[in-house]
Amino acid sequence: MIRNFFLLAIAVLIFSCNSQKQADLIVHNAVVYTVDDKFSVAEAFAIKDGKILETGSSEDILKKYKGEILDAGGKAVYPGFIDGHSHFYGYGEGLQQADLVGTKSWEEILEKLQQFGRENPEGWIIGRGWDQNDWAIKEFPDNIKLNELFPNRPVILTRIDGHAAIANKTAMNLAGLKPGQKISGGEAETISGKLTGILVDNAQGAVYAKIPDQTEAQIKESLLDAQKNCFAVGLTTVTDCGISHHLIPVITELQENKQLKMRIYGMLHDDKGNYDFLFKNGAIKTDRLNVRSFKVYMDGALGSRGACLLEPYSDKPGYSGFLLSDKKHFAEVAQKIADAGFQMNTHAIGDSANREILNVYAKVLQGKNDFRWRIEHAQVVNQADFKLFAENNIIPSVQSTHATSDMYWAAERLGAERVKGAYAFKQLLDQNGWLVLGTDFPVENINPMYTFYAAVVRKDMKGYPADGYQMENAMSREEALRGMTIWAAKGQFEENEKGSLEAGKFADFVILDQDIMKADAEQLFKAQVLKTYINGENVYSK
Repeated sequence: MIRNFFLLAIAVLIFSCNSQKQADLIVHNAVVYTVDDKFSVAEAFAIKDGKILETGSSEDILKKYKGEILDAGGKAVYPGFIDGHSHFYGYGEGLQQADLVGTKSWEEILEKLQQFGRENPEGWIIGRGWDQNDWAIKEFPDNIKLNELFPNRPVILTRIDGHAAIANKTAMNLAGLKPGQKISGGEAETISGKLTGILVDNAQGAVYAKIPDQTEAQIKESLLDAQKNCFAVGLTTVTDCGISHHLIPVITELQENKQLKMRIYGMLHDDKGNYDFLFKNGAIKTDRLNVRSFKVYMDGALGSRGACLLEPYSDKPGYSGFLLSDKKHFAEVAQKIADAGFQMNTHAIGDSANREILNVYAKVLQGKNDFRWRIEHAQVVNQADFKLFAENNIIPSVQSTHATSDMYWAAERLGAERVKGAYAFKQLLDQNGWLVLGTDFPVENINPMYTFYAAVVRKDMKGYPADGYQMENAMSREEALRGMTIWAAKGQFEENEKGSLEAGKFADFVILDQDIMKADAEQLFKAQVLKTYINGENVYSK
């Protein structure tokens, strides 16, 4: 009898083992935030062929599947983070240039440039990341010293927001810029009949047009360098806002060769060549590349006073900024994009720019729809205009760290009343029940943990202000996580492929060293990525 029971037990065990389904990878002993409709939490999941087979308890998944085992050690697991608004290629380019982020004075920048010039003795000197708002003297510099230090090498240094720059005399001479020159949608600052070197918005284009294009090898290096840093912070998809169609073949080649593993949602910038390319060839869609939309610019940035406002700047009476093109252009482009069946995504910072594009969208979309046309930033919105987002299902795509970067001076630009409609993420979220979150890197830091922290806590990393900045517009932790996963995927029409850890979706996930849904609020930005996976493949380990 005992012998028979033993044999039966052995048989059951053998049958159980043989009946297990094959998986490539099984993740267990985890706190798995699936970010499904119910925001379910699981313990384990199985992966095969780059997709999730099933989620559930560790006991059930281990019993049902066999394969390589990853014990998460009780750590929190999240869907791979999706940056809903970034400049991926531009960030990679910047890694080869002079890094001016965090500089505290014009003098410090000049010192950095001299060192950079010694290390890179030929060609243009290009830098990015300065912000006069961080200096003791919060004014644009002039190029007098720049001309002295670099009399024969062209120099251009882009402000942190990308909407202003300073160039030396050599660079401006190459571009043919003249004192007092009128530039549509931009300004070459002229004081006492002399160019100061400050170029705002479209005025930068004349100089940048003279910089030699990157070689294909340099483009590949930029993309792969950017990818490496993105994986280290848990990003598995990036939205590259405003690229040229010339980049598409290089991205495609790198992805086909399995060198570029990052998933990319590419927005082509507002340019005839890009329209012709996409209209002729149609949308491009693979597992890792999706090109079906255009990025259009209404105005500049608040920090450089290029944002277009309904009323003058509080700190610059009589000046309201400007649109980067005439109003007719935006109406024509919107209709053209709609007729071709593509998505339109428009940069709008000031309340005038936002009102103008909201009305353009409304005329084309004509009420409720699922076209998912987006406004990138939606940074300052008049209270009367919020409803237009809901009425026409216009999706805000916002970057929460802009609020905590700009909060020190935003009220000076806008005044106490108008600033209440700025960085109003919760109010924007409530219009359609969802929005897209991103970083806008390299304008802001690449780390999505900073995005999460700023959205929820609305403080800087020194804990300022003590009570949070305009906390009526803080997002919940669940909302913030959805904004950087499933909602960001929805903003790309890919919510059925990624953005949550559910059966049938890509196995893109990250393991963090702390549970950001439960950790102390003040410490959220310190969360570290332990592992990043794309398609079930480990692409980063700390």
